[in-house]
Amino acid sequence: QVQLVESGGGLVQPGSSLRLSCAASGRIFSLNAMAWFRQAPGKQREFIASITGGGDTSVADSVKDRFSISRENAKKMMYLQMDKLGYDDTAVYYCNARISTLQGLDTTTADYWGQGTQVTVSS
Repeated sequence: QVQLVESGGGLVQPGSSLRLSCAASGRIFSLNAMAWFRQAPGKQREFIASITGGGDTSVADSVKDRFSISRENAKKMMYLQMDKLGYDDTAVYYCNARISTLQGLDTTTADYWGQGTQVTVSS
């Protein structure tokens, strides 16, 4: 079974920093592109940042000056460094990963999602 688990969320004050982690585990043949999304109450899910298996990154314009994405392939981990947090950053943050699994002589590639972790910015 493939599983993604986020950690690092919590309640913080405006202007503070937080680093989210996403750990992938299970029968993984290839851990490919990974990404972070977030969803605030009453809003659609929003793309935050992505990183390819080779380390190429893309960050949404709305957060590119404050957020950065990274990964450690040996640990099957992805991170989201969030600096200068504000009230608008309050949301549930989700880890997404494109993962290939071995099934017999072939592989199946699909997107997996974590359970989400709550980030609340409050004074």
